[in-house]
Amino acid sequence: MSSRAERDSRPALRPAGAGMTELRVDRIACTGHGVCASVLPHHFELDEWGYPIVTDPAVPAADGTTAIRLCPARALYRT
Repeated sequence: MSSRAERDSRPALRPAGAGMTELRVDRIACTGHGVCASVLPHHFELDEWGYPIVTDPAVPAADGTTAIRLCPARALYRT
């Protein structure tokens, strides 16, 4: 778990550009497996219960497709 100072020092979220996609988590469907944070560690972190927090929704399109495909709860989606 990161501290508030660590979160505040992160760069601002950037919009998805060419070759990028934005991912979101369906918080109702998510069952906290943590696969998204394993596949995209620079874009997701896990809270103290193992549920994902999106730290940067703009991911490379191919990586987003892989994360969506690997999510066991089918809780990731593109916006």
